Amino acid sequence: MTISGSKRLAALAFASAIAFGACGNSGATTSPGGAASNAASAPASVTPSAEALTGDITVSGSSTVQPISQSVAEAFNATQPDVAITVDGPGTGDGFKLFCKGETDISDASRKIKDEEAKTCADAGIEYVEIQVAIDGMSILTSVNDTTGITCLSFADLYALVGPESEGFKNWKDGQALATELGSTTTLPDAPLTISGPGEESGTYDYFVEAVVTPIATKRSKDSATRKDYQSSPNDNVIIEGVAGADTSLGWVGYAYAEENLDKVKLFEVAKEPGKCVAATEETIADNSYPLSRPLLIYVNKAKAAANPALVAFVDYYLAEGTIAAANSTVGYVDLAPDVLAASKSAWESR
Repeated sequence: MTISGSKRLAALAFASAIAFGACGNSGATTSPGGAASNAASAPASVTPSAEALTGDITVSGSSTVQPISQSVAEAFNATQPDVAITVDGPGTGDGFKLFCKGETDISDASRKIKDEEAKTCADAGIEYVEIQVAIDGMSILTSVNDTTGITCLSFADLYALVGPESEGFKNWKDGQALATELGSTTTLPDAPLTISGPGEESGTYDYFVEAVVTPIATKRSKDSATRKDYQSSPNDNVIIEGVAGADTSLGWVGYAYAEENLDKVKLFEVAKEPGKCVAATEETIADNSYPLSRPLLIYVNKAKAAANPALVAFVDYYLAEGTIAAANSTVGYVDLAPDVLAASKSAWESR
């Protein structure tokens, strides 16, 4: 996906003098020899290995995690310009397909690997290290010009509007009976319902289904999936534009994308149980009181790390004190607590 918005632009300037190969839906490449020596944006306490390295590193997967990995790659290349690092973001699911074929070194993910994906990797003989790198909150959105009058949506409301039983609903009030049956106390308005969100290739889609849809659908013996008839896209910026385009819209993206587009969209508070509304903020996401907080992860191919010193140095740098925090300061995600970051480092070191 194309990285845009003020924080995405800051991410692309993380190491200020780096030259790029290409940037678009297929991702960005930091080219060998392309980094200048005066790139000062890397955290002062962190320096990539003094040993000159060469080689290639390929990162693919989540469009949500992509800006973190891109920022880290740019900073790493500031002193290791002869390592070519390609980062793209086709989606968590598509990333795992490539990773489990052995086509990538690192898979960015906005959810944990599924059992069937892990089996595909295992069947292909691919072993990996799972490493949490940050925290994100999934935001439930409407247009900044919203006229519904609603400030909070419960999981019951979201299921009634976006779940498998809402296929064909074109008005918010169409979901009223189902929402009430599920325990909601929300009065849904008589207003057109326009939905924009990620598609099935996205980890953000998977997380929404897992957190919101599946617990209710399972009890009702329904499919664990959203309705099919909404505008879906793997590009978060397209989703933002879709939500912004209708005054009674509904959609969902990662918190960082929503937060940088508050001139176009506004966030609903969210309640896991009716009446227990929580606003998405860095604080509520970090302490998990916001009900749609989620981990952001990278998966590293063990065999490729064993064969590629540049890959090892890159992941070492990724997890060094200050690296992720510096990236998060530009892309808007939430830093890990010290003990969680320590666990991530331990997982990598004990590979």
